[in-house]
Amino acid sequence: MINKPKKISRRIFVKSSATAATGIIIAPHLLSCSANRKLNIAVIGVGGRGEQNWIPCENENIVALCDVDDRMTAKGFETYPDALRFKDFRVMFDKIGKKIDAAIISTPNHTHFAATMAAMELGIHVYVEKPLTHNVWQSRILKKAARYYKVTTQMGNQGHATDGIRNVKEWYDAGILGNVTEVEAWFGGPTFQGGRYFKKPDSYPPAPDPVPEGLDWDLWLGPAKFRPFSNNYLPRLWRGWFDFGNGLLGDWGCHTLDAPFWALDLGMPKVIETVFSTPAPEGFLQDESIVRYEFPARGNKPPVTLKWYEGGYKPENRPEWGLDQLPGSGMIMVGDKKSLMTEARPEGERLLVPEEEWASFSENLPEQTIPRIGTGPQLEWINAIKGDGPEPGSNFEYAADLNEMILLGALAQKLDTRIEYNAANMKVTNQEEFDQYLKEPARPGWDFKDLRKFNR
Repeated sequence: MINKPKKISRRIFVKSSATAATGIIIAPHLLSCSANRKLNIAVIGVGGRGEQNWIPCENENIVALCDVDDRMTAKGFETYPDALRFKDFRVMFDKIGKKIDAAIISTPNHTHFAATMAAMELGIHVYVEKPLTHNVWQSRILKKAARYYKVTTQMGNQGHATDGIRNVKEWYDAGILGNVTEVEAWFGGPTFQGGRYFKKPDSYPPAPDPVPEGLDWDLWLGPAKFRPFSNNYLPRLWRGWFDFGNGLLGDWGCHTLDAPFWALDLGMPKVIETVFSTPAPEGFLQDESIVRYEFPARGNKPPVTLKWYEGGYKPENRPEWGLDQLPGSGMIMVGDKKSLMTEARPEGERLLVPEEEWASFSENLPEQTIPRIGTGPQLEWINAIKGDGPEPGSNFEYAADLNEMILLGALAQKLDTRIEYNAANMKVTNQEEFDQYLKEPARPGWDFKDLRKFNR
């Protein structure tokens, strides 16, 4: 039973400075609920992944757009010229929170928790980009808070809404693979060239740059410790900095490891360790890394060793897999009967068997026991809010655990170490000083002190 926390005072949570309200355009007539069951949705993080998340919601009422960076908002403002505009989601919730039904949160990882918790405290349904949070404690708090506030939640790992991940689980549950004791997963990045998501600066810390016009750098930092602005952080290069992102594993693990985590009911690992890693400056992503997880037995399911490879590394190709070479990214569940491979997302699923056997299997698939939703994750979430569909598959009850597992691997990478983990107590048992990384400090105004009763 979750104890009810004290209600968060919006007057306390919102900064009292005059600058906190900059960028607001108020048009109260837009905030009335429509009669045709359309949801009033606020978008926090308008560009990038935010755009990909609000586009499927075009049949709803997008009533507010919130972004700290004017450079990212042009298409959103053009598409929804009547939506209220904010830079600080705390101000937005303070002013119009009672008029918002649902919020889409697509900010950098380090601000996911603050925006999501602020929304749920008002009874607002939330869709949050992956990874769900920036640290383990935040993930556990959101899971507890979702239970308490009874809102509809979804983490945006798109593959969990696909037929592919359902096939993987059904084939495993049907006994096709037998006992799975190994999972091999790999991703070809990180790529540090050509305008992608990662870039190496010329120095560490990077040299300061002038803050671009239209960017509120202090708001962008949010709960993170202040540092001077650098073009090496924005617009999407923050992923490689562990204070803001969670590295490549944090970026892709919620996709690639979703299928084995769900199908095998992996739960929490007892050991997570970096078995290989190239040296990296403090706080920045490694070029190359291999992480190993050890999961204990679960009922009649045997222990599982899971390995994650990045930076061009892959598992050794095995003759029994029948592959000329492994693709650039993917995942293989190794069973004592058969093995199964997917792409980097849980798609392109197939058994690693001869073509004739695969063709025969494809014509006589196991019974479909998991409902197909026929939409993407955004509409799955919207339909659930309206009562027109089941609870989203990547709701926080599930997603928080997947997220925790991913973050533990990213932490092992960050510290280049071995972590022995007591999941029941959320403790690192072999190096107690590492517990500080499971719950990071937040700057005043972003720490949600009134949520301390959830920290159990």
